[in-house]
Amino acid sequence: MLIDTYGRVATDLRVSLTDRCNLRCTYCMPEEGLQWLAKPDLLTDDEIVRLIDLAVTHLGIEEVRFTGGEPLLRPGLVGIVERVAALQPRPQMSITTNGIGLKRTAAALKQAGLDRVNVSLDTLRPDVFKTLTRRNRHQDVLDGLQAASEAGLTPVKVNSVLMPGLNADEAPDLLAWALEHAYELRFIEQMPLDAQHGWKREGMVTAQDILASLRTRFELTDEGADERGSAPAERWLVDGGPQRVGVIASVTRPFCAACDRTRLTADGQIRTCLFATEETDLRALLRSDASDEEIAELWRKAMWGKKAGAGLDDPSFVQPDRPMSAIGG
Repeated sequence: MLIDTYGRVATDLRVSLTDRCNLRCTYCMPEEGLQWLAKPDLLTDDEIVRLIDLAVTHLGIEEVRFTGGEPLLRPGLVGIVERVAALQPRPQMSITTNGIGLKRTAAALKQAGLDRVNVSLDTLRPDVFKTLTRRNRHQDVLDGLQAASEAGLTPVKVNSVLMPGLNADEAPDLLAWALEHAYELRFIEQMPLDAQHGWKREGMVTAQDILASLRTRFELTDEGADERGSAPAERWLVDGGPQRVGVIASVTRPFCAACDRTRLTADGQIRTCLFATEETDLRALLRSDASDEEIAELWRKAMWGKKAGAGLDDPSFVQPDRPMSAIGG
């Protein structure tokens, strides 16, 4: 079991498969990209599967989410999914992706055992997409979403970040589009995870702003805390349901008290929080022929020291020195 001093138990493992990405989103990394991890520093496919196996069989992990960077850039992704699907007990598996490569991989991922996908899409306007991502790939994302739906990777969830002066007015249009295609839309407050440290609390599009905008066109009914559980998104039934919309208010209404996540970076570090400033090195143990129990014990110790919360709205908050692409969302 992965328990911390506040009594929280981690059952959800986020696995970053690569720090590389084929977009350059303004809220994640600079236009010129980053200094990517060297291949020898990355965990191998075998190492990733071993750590997930250990997490499932020794530490109580029930859900695995593959992230990046952009996880579809990982050459061995389908094989990793297939091997994890064969574990006993079998964890639920999902992936967070920008969707660009889904058209060609969705069917294979479903066949390998992937359960569902989360796709990032912040705008319905191709010109705004190009401004936000610095790439002209909007149609590829739409095609990827359709492919995921057709492959049965459902519910297909769409994550959107609203930025002042760019797409802040699109909340109602995004929701109408998601309802039309039976996607579950979740808005995420912009978080301080940009490599250039350009995030500012002032002017951020907040959960309150998003809900006010949505209510100009839709009737929203709070689903309630009992339905939410440890999920990060507060959810509302739209026009009486059954379809829903979620808002992840990481900054203004943090959900740290119910957090059930542990994170494995692409280079084999354990992070207890997306905003942690310290990491625990599992790769070194892996490569020194440590036993499963030795690795599991180090993982337990790392999680035992998890802090109470991220404190994003606290003036003393220290932004982590790794960008989102190196940590995994």
